[in-house]
Amino acid sequence: MADEFIKGLGIATAAGLGWMVLSGWYNTPSFESTRQMIERAPQDVDVYGQYGLVLRDALLVAAILGAFTFWFLIPAARKASARGAGE
Repeated sequence: MADEFIKGLGIATAAGLGWMVLSGWYNTPSFESTRQMIERAPQDVDVYGQYGLVLRDALLVAAILGAFTFWFLIPAARKASARGAGE
């Protein structure tokens, strides 16, 4: 059970860090602003900027789904499997 927790935490931490870095690059207009990392994404970016924005969204999804999978889905499947084997 502890190994699933640390795997989920590792995925959430790594993907969350990547999301924060890319959000800081693309969604922070200035550091004096109060809307850091939640400003609208720029529309006039080059190809690498578009890749960065897609990667930013993918990292957020990976952080949420990775943690959810290791913290809820895998333990629930193991518990259901153990319950089914015991009957």
